[in-house]
Amino acid sequence: MPSPRKKITVVGAGQVGSTVAQLTAYRNLGDIVIIDIIDGIPQGKALDLQESSCLQAFDSLVTGTNDYKDTANSDIVVITAGLPRKPGMSRDDLLATNAKIVQSVTEQIMQHSRSPIIIVVSNPLDAMVYMTKKTSNLPKNKIIGMAGVLDSARLRTFVSLELGCSLVDVDAMVLGGHGDSMVPLPRYTSVSGIPITELMTQEQIDRVIERTRKGGAEIVQLIKTSSAFYAPGASVVKMIEVILQDKRSILPCTAYLEGEYGWNKIFFGVPVMMGSQGIEKIIELKMNDEEKAALDASAREVKKTCNEIDAMLAQSN
Repeated sequence: MPSPRKKITVVGAGQVGSTVAQLTAYRNLGDIVIIDIIDGIPQGKALDLQESSCLQAFDSLVTGTNDYKDTANSDIVVITAGLPRKPGMSRDDLLATNAKIVQSVTEQIMQHSRSPIIIVVSNPLDAMVYMTKKTSNLPKNKIIGMAGVLDSARLRTFVSLELGCSLVDVDAMVLGGHGDSMVPLPRYTSVSGIPITELMTQEQIDRVIERTRKGGAEIVQLIKTSSAFYAPGASVVKMIEVILQDKRSILPCTAYLEGEYGWNKIFFGVPVMMGSQGIEKIIELKMNDEEKAALDASAREVKKTCNEIDAMLAQSN
């Protein structure tokens, strides 16, 4: 008998969640449950997506619900729930509100799924992944933050636009926290294996790095009523595909550190080997003094948000 299709739950039927559900279905990666607190929205979007199955040639079943019982036995859960960032709002402004939302979502997911892999998208990302781990008690390899894949995709895009070269030839590596303190690494960013330090002037490199750091804010300023969703959604689906197909790809993701890069008990953007068990290995890159200083500065910022989560949890107990 063929093995049953994998079950992928998407929490939040907003633009990111809807994009994740759509791309997951179009790639035929598994059956999809969209859950949201607003009655009718996940049901309607699921039905609309299901009706495209014959046109896009996928067999995945797509259901919408407001009841976490329908998420039972999920293999992968994607948490997109939370308030979006608005113009003038930093990711940190979202921390208190979204931490409570993510905590509640995680508790309800864990009531019905014993050992899912959870991919967190909600902002501020590093703190929300930390809250998910604290709430779920899942092993560290099963809790992953979606940040580095997106930030690296933005850097790849801007390098391609700057050089006028094929985007598929560009590889990039962005580490650190998901925000202004992120650490793009030009030495580990290349076009067909050639480091961009050999292809671009320092002025060009500085320009693409700055635009990468402000990539999310640039989109918020342009759209005004919402934040990015196409590229974040595609980044999540890339991770889902790597996990379900056990590709053992090396991707930059937000992972729980226990001594790697000199930091403990924080979620931080680092290169990982990803496969069927989630994060199978953290890759430690050799850093020069400048890169290590930037990474440490980013880690200190992330540590502050983790400490805020610890304080919130201590208050509630």
